[in-house]
Amino acid sequence: MKTTLDIPDKALEDVMRFTAAKTKREAVVTAVEDYNRRCRLKEMAKSLGTFDGFLSPDELHALRDGE
Repeated sequence: MKTTLDIPDKALEDVMRFTAAKTKREAVVTAVEDYNRRCRLKEMAKSLGTFDGFLSPDELHALRDGE
């Protein structure tokens, strides 16, 4: 999709540096994809809930040692 954007120069320079992108397009696409991935992970983490059944370090050592 072709879109015209007014992106602040400093922000675009930072994205190009952080992503090692060779073009402005590559930098923007990489940034958008990364943002979307992070949002998906955040949503997935919300749906996972919590787990209270973890072993303590002492219980884990006892289990490994066969006690």
